[in-house]
This record gives sequence, structure tokens and C-alpha cells, in this order.
Amino acid sequence: MDLNTITEVVRRPSERPGTDWHEGDAWLAGGTWLYSTDQPDLRRLIDLTALGWEPLVPTAEGLEIAATCTIRDLYAFPWPLEWTAAILFRRSCEAFLSSFKVWNAATVGGNICMSLPAGPMITLAVALEARYELWAPDGSVRTVDALDFVTGDHRNVLAPGEILRRITVPAHALRGRTAHRRFTLTRLGRSTVFLVGTQRPGANDLLLTVTAGTTRPVRLAFDSLPDARTLRQRIDALPAGVWFADPNGTPDHRRHLTRYFAEEIRRELTAGDLP
Repeated sequence: MDLNTITEVVRRPSERPGTDWHEGDAWLAGGTWLYSTDQPDLRRLIDLTALGWEPLVPTAEGLEIAATCTIRDLYAFPWPLEWTAAILFRRSCEAFLSSFKVWNAATVGGNICMSLPAGPMITLAVALEARYELWAPDGSVRTVDALDFVTGDHRNVLAPGEILRRITVPAHALRGRTAHRRFTLTRLGRSTVFLVGTQRPGANDLLLTVTAGTTRPVRLAFDSLPDARTLRQRIDALPAGVWFADPNGTPDHRRHLTRYFAEEIRRELTAGDLP
């Protein structure tokens, strides 16, 4: 779609963009959402891809993912064998409601900052206990837990002009065990629910991440694998307002699916502990 209100495109921003941010600006990375709908309030686009941020940087502490990393690059990343949880990279990419052509342009950071309930990069980041580095126009930097970043449907903690720079996934999360379940109304449709269960290496704990069926990511933490009743009670204790409603499912439907798939994840991870 043509954006006929744009009067300027900054192709080569400074290494620390945002110092001259003003109302009507928008960050441009993949642009797959920007160019999909009218943007009548925008006047200037600032192209982040020209900054050349390295998409994926393995470190001793884990993995750094640039906000401008494309879905294609994440999917193709050859992770080390000891990163047993990295299979979630591909499973989350496959959860996109998009074609392979969109994968070539859409970015990890763009999906996170859209903050839609079904955003699969949000699921990935929360499940792997990631943290986000945010740059403000005044030059300050802050770090936010992925769990706390999205606050509701299409809402997050970003202030005007603030930018997501990188996503950092800790090494211990990459080496953990995982199980996931996802439901869609159609084979290539948008997620109605997307759940991921993770365990630390050598531990018997459970972190259950619930997304798509909720307006914001939800994490249920257990020091040891719960029994079926305890798990269901924790799900049922979630506030009614957290469940999402759209044409892909009612809150009751999504709560039912979450109970069902959470139990499947619990059983899968329990079975993995058997000799």
C-alpha cells in the first residue's frame, strides 16, 4: 500500500537513532505491517536496516538477536547441538500467518513491537526468558523482561521514540527441555492458542508460557512438575479479563484449549523424566 502522507525517508540514520524523534515518525525495518494499512498520522520513516546490526550473535551468555533480524534468518540459523530449546526458533517462525516472501522482510523486533496476542516472536522470547534492550531518544538505555513488555492487545511499554535494539536469550534457557502446542482454526491460520513448556537442564521444574489465547503473555512457574489438578487450578485462577476474544476464538474456547494443551505438555515433560 502506498503511504501518501510520508514526506521524508531517512535512509542513513545515525548509529544512535532517535535523538531528533518527533511526532509523526515511525521506525522502518521490514515494513510488513506499516505498508499493509493506512498510516494517516505518519510523516517520516526512519530506516533501521541501514544500520547493519548483526542479526544473530552467539555469546558465552546465550544469544543476541537484533531487532532487525528477519524471520528468514532466524529460521535458518544453525544453532549449536547443545541448544536443545532452539527448536522453538523454527516452530515459532512456522506460526507466522504469512508467506515465505514475508519472512524475507518481516523482523523479529517488528513482530514483538506490534504486540498482538498471536505474535509468535513474543511467544518465543517469553518462553526462553529473554530480555529486551530499549533505546530512548535521550540516549538512555533500559532493559525489560520479555514477560513484562507486552501489556495488552497491541499495547506495550515502549515510550514515544523508544526503540527495541536487541533481544537477549540466556544460555540456560537455550539448553533446556521444551514441549509446545498450538491450535489454529485452519492449517495456516492465526494462532488461537500457543503454549510452550520449558524445563531447566537437569531440573524438574516447569515454566508454562501461554500466548495467543491471552491479551498479554502469561507465565505459570512451578518449582517441580505439578499434578494435573494443580496445573488446571493455576490456569483457572487467571483473571477473566486476560483471555482474548476475536473471530479465532472466544475466551471460554481459549481457556478450554489452554487447559487441554497444558496437560499434554505436562505429560510430555513428565514422560521425558522416566528411565
